[in-house]
Amino acid sequence: MTYSEIINSDTPTLVDFTATWCGPCKAMAPILDQLANKIGDKGKIIKIDVDKNENLAQQMQIQGVPTFILYKKGKILWRQSGMQSLTQLQTLIENAQ
Repeated sequence: MTYSEIINSDTPTLVDFTATWCGPCKAMAPILDQLANKIGDKGKIIKIDVDKNENLAQQMQIQGVPTFILYKKGKILWRQSGMQSLTQLQTLIENAQ
C-alpha cells in the first residue's frame, strides 16, 4: 500500500514520522500502542522511519521527529511535532470520525 492510499482512507490515519535514534520517539511507542488499543478500528496508526523514507520526509517537510500528522480522506486535519499525550491523540482521532 502506498502512502497516498493510506492517507486517502475514510478512516482517520495518524502518521508518526519517527527515527530509531530518537529518544522522544522511543518514549512515544508505548503511548501509541495504548492508543491503538483504545481506538480500535476508529483509526489507524502508521509509523514511518524518516531515515528509510528520506524522500517522503522531505516532501512532507519533516523538520524534527517525532512529527505526527492526522489525515482523513487525504486531508491534513492536524500536525504537530514533539511528544503528545495519549488523551490528546485519542480525542483528535475520535473527533475526526
